[in-house]
Amino acid sequence: MEEKIYKTMSGSGALSITLGVVAIVVGIVSGVLLIISGAKLLAGKSKIMF
Repeated sequence: MEEKIYKTMSGSGALSITLGVVAIVVGIVSGVLLIISGAKLLAGKSKIMF
């Protein structure tokens, strides 16, 4: 019984660490993409004529 609980906790811990790393990577990548697209919008602001 204790071995089953240990294996379950081990798998759950590994999954949590993996999901945490994936969330950090996705957050960093999306942040960089947002900064780049915002900079392009600000740079092209002067080319717009109304």
